[in-house]
Parts: sequence; structure tokens; C-alpha cells
Amino acid sequence: MIQPQKIIIADDHPLFRQALLGTLRNKLSQTIWLEAETIAELEQQLQNNNESDLLLLDLNIPGAHGFSTLIHVRNHFPQIPVVVVSAHEDQNTIGKAMGYGAAGFIPKSTPVNDIFTAIMTVLSGDIWLPASFQANSGSNETTDIAERVASLTQQQYRILMMFAQGLLNKQIAYDLNVSEATIKAHATAIFRKLDVRNRTQAVIAISQLNLVEKGFDQS
Repeated sequence: MIQPQKIIIADDHPLFRQALLGTLRNKLSQTIWLEAETIAELEQQLQNNNESDLLLLDLNIPGAHGFSTLIHVRNHFPQIPVVVVSAHEDQNTIGKAMGYGAAGFIPKSTPVNDIFTAIMTVLSGDIWLPASFQANSGSNETTDIAERVASLTQQQYRILMMFAQGLLNKQIAYDLNVSEATIKAHATAIFRKLDVRNRTQAVIAISQLNLVEKGFDQS
């Protein structure tokens, strides 16, 4: 069995991550495992390891907005297949993840041995889905905003996520080590690409890509 060189795991739950790694490291002993607990860490891992063989992505990683991270990664790092690993197991979430370019979808309730099978299936060039999934075409209502998010540059996407966190231009400029004028210029470009007028409308627009929690609607 040819083992992958590098796999990135983006998940902020240390117990799940360590349990998963505990098993997978035994099966893929030659693989380098890279970890990320936040969007910022994931972005760094992708920049430094853009030759990675696979990304295991939790849609709820801190700083993410639903499917926006998946869309961003597939657009800027198309060479890295993405397998979504999520506590959300509903048909709608699985269908949207696959529609946005995931190579597989693994519910977190999946036994670790089956997760290994799923990883090897995707690495061989196939897709992997839970047996319970039934492919009935889902709604395309978020296709437009997904395409607009995909058109953002990496820096624009990073700034948009900071807008969503409620950070001011001055704070963002400091964190990214650029001038406020630069942030304002990026903001103008972001608003144009998302077809909105201000940061509030931008955040509302990307909220269409959020996951819907059981018991209440995030829309």
C-alpha cells in the first residue's frame, strides 16, 4: 500500500483529533500528520504544505462560516482533495458539501476503521459517502453566493472572515501588518465581488452558507 506523504486535519476537538490520529498513525506510519484548530492555522498549513495529499475538514472549525471554508480551499488549493468530517449528518449538509467540491463526507459517528477506508478510497481517486446518503438533488439557492465567495483572493477571504468576527479595520490592519487604507481597498473589492454595499451586508450574505443547527434556524 502506497502511503500518502502529508495529510492535514482541521478540527478543534482535541479528543476526537487524538483518537483519530491514534488509529491512523498506526495504519499510515509513514504519513506526516499536520494539525489545525482554527481557520488561521489551517490557512498557514495550506500555505506551507500545498503539496499535501488530503485535507480532513471539520465545517465547524473556529473562524469558519459553514461551507465557506470548503469553497475557499477548493478554489485556491484545487490540488488538495477535501474530505469533510462533521457532526452534521443530515442529507442536506452532505449534499451541499459534495456540491461545493468535497471528495468525501465522513460523519463523526463513523467508526475509525471506516474512516481509514474512506481516506484510502478518496486517495485512490474515488469519492466516499456514508451508506445512508441518498443523492436527491438539493437546492441550488446558495450557488450564487458560493461562486462569489470562491472569487475572493486569499487575502480578501481572510479579511471577510475578520469582518464576520466583528473586527474593525484598524484591528485587521494591525493583525495583518498592513495599512488601514489597504484594508479599505480590500473591503471595496470584497463588497464589489459579493454585490453588497457594506460589511454588514457582506456578513449577512455569507450567512447563507452557514450550517443549520438542529432545533433552530441560523438563517
